[in-house]
Amino acid sequence: MPRKPSYDRDALIAQARDIFWRQGWAGTSLKDLENELKLKPGSFYAAFGSKDALYALALERYAQDGVARLTALADALGAKEALKMQPRLVIEATEMPAKACMLAKTYVELRAKDHDLAAKAGEFLVEMKTCFAGLFRRAQEVGEISPDHDADRLAMRYQSDLLGLRLSAERSDVDARAIAADIAADIDRL
Repeated sequence: MPRKPSYDRDALIAQARDIFWRQGWAGTSLKDLENELKLKPGSFYAAFGSKDALYALALERYAQDGVARLTALADALGAKEALKMQPRLVIEATEMPAKACMLAKTYVELRAKDHDLAAKAGEFLVEMKTCFAGLFRRAQEVGEISPDHDADRLAMRYQSDLLGLRLSAERSDVDARAIAADIAADIDRL
């Protein structure tokens, strides 16, 4: 009878997500993962198959968590307020391993290599944009944002602003709080 693994696979995926998010794909070796996750090589391969397979799971977790957090925020505050608050929450969060978006970092790092994970990151970026568009539509439906605006275009601009903000938040010479406030003010003007 096979032994039951002595680890929590979901917890390991979340831990790997943070390692990959902080160090990137190329900056994270199998040894790093084995050491950080406290898995022997055989257990690592039995649990995940490969570094790329684990990275794909980590990307998926990152995207799912982001959508879930934003959806919960919108359910609690309303769509417009959630869109306004998200930039501030991103730069003020202290539990994140990096401020820059893991999806964007992955896309930029691996696109030039034509790596499958770049395409996966791109798909998740589209999912995030779709989530943003849905929130803009919700705000339009309740009259908080003018229906004259194209929700998909607003979502593309918002995502672009957030990605820039997240990169700026990595820099010590940029006032990311001011940028976050500007993004929220722009939403108020819609």
